[in-house]
Amino acid sequence: MGVKEEKFALSSAPVTAPSNLGLSQQHPVRSGEVTALDRWLARKLLTTLGKPPFSIRLWDGSLVKMRPAEPNQVIFHDRPALLQVLINPELKFGDLYSCGRIELKGDLVAFVVQCYQGLRFVARSGGPALWLKWLLNRPRRNTLIQSRHNIYHHYDIGNDFYALWLDKVAMQYTCGYYPEPEMTLEEAQCSKLHHVCRKLQLKPGDTVVEAGCGWGGLALFMAKHYGVTVRAYNISHQQVSFARQRVEREGMAGQVEYIEDDYRSITGRYDVFVSVGMLEHVGIKHFEELGEVIQRCMKPDGRGLIHTIGRRRPGMMNPWIERRVFPGARPPSLAEMGRIFEPQEFAIQDVENLRLHYVKTLQDWMRRFEENLDTIQKSFDDVFIRAWRLYLAGSIAAFTANELQLFQVMFTGPENQNPPWSRAHLYP
Repeated sequence: MGVKEEKFALSSAPVTAPSNLGLSQQHPVRSGEVTALDRWLARKLLTTLGKPPFSIRLWDGSLVKMRPAEPNQVIFHDRPALLQVLINPELKFGDLYSCGRIELKGDLVAFVVQCYQGLRFVARSGGPALWLKWLLNRPRRNTLIQSRHNIYHHYDIGNDFYALWLDKVAMQYTCGYYPEPEMTLEEAQCSKLHHVCRKLQLKPGDTVVEAGCGWGGLALFMAKHYGVTVRAYNISHQQVSFARQRVEREGMAGQVEYIEDDYRSITGRYDVFVSVGMLEHVGIKHFEELGEVIQRCMKPDGRGLIHTIGRRRPGMMNPWIERRVFPGARPPSLAEMGRIFEPQEFAIQDVENLRLHYVKTLQDWMRRFEENLDTIQKSFDDVFIRAWRLYLAGSIAAFTANELQLFQVMFTGPENQNPPWSRAHLYP
């Protein structure tokens, strides 16, 4: 593809203390001998998960399995851990794995893929189990105040931590685009940025507003490569500080402005609205409000694009990720996204699903995370490291198992009479 890599200097800000996961290192509880009831409960757990190809090793070393000669094992170090996972597997497995009371022998990604497949079977049965799941794992809301807390929890744990495993071009914490599978992470992220800009048909002189700008890479990229003027909103203090330092360093402050504020506070009128990786944090109940914001700030003949993690059908985020890693997160289905567009009569011009590209992106992130483990261990404890390893592996598994999607939806205002005639402009 010949994608140019533009390196940048990292922030000198130190890595902060570990984020508050609500967890701490725990020692196994003394559980005594394994009883017939314990073994029955272990078999019940395997049945609940659809009899997957792994076995359970209990705290006395005994093995419970549904199939012969299964090499992969989930190791429970105490009885309460087994009981908690049986009651609420989607939340408690992650907690207990992070704390060291559950271990895994075998491939972590493959294990989570198998769990997703088994839980999908359980979900089809419906009934009281789904109501119990909702009651146990209700997600947090995304009010103005709560949104700030949610973003702080995940993004303000230190720029240098993310710089260890994100790309060195634009620090994109969103899905890359790999039209050529052998691309590096840096090439894939540059390719994604161009892909977004081409979909929006950016041209010199356009005014752009971005909702949720991360570390500012897209806004700066649009200004440098497409000659537009960008105003970008974000409520993460560390990310905005990083972005402002970089834009000053590169002499682009006249074209790019970073504002530390919520997307609901956007003012002005723009040719283009863009949001990459922010919709997951908005909350379904706020989609119509987001549509009103876009209608207010995008010119009637304007263009817009939303890039978001999504789902095949409506459903909650994995409870452990929502509770411990991404509070307030709720990936939407395409039908749910209609609440943004339809009340404002926006015209959807293009929908693309980059699910498998996110698998490759996450694999690159996880590889770099493991390669930099010695550095990460200097600032973060074992609970944090195990939790993030599970988060990355679980995300790879979710996209691999088709549980999660990656949607790019391009739309125009109701007065736009110049939609793209074909997709030729996307593939120069």
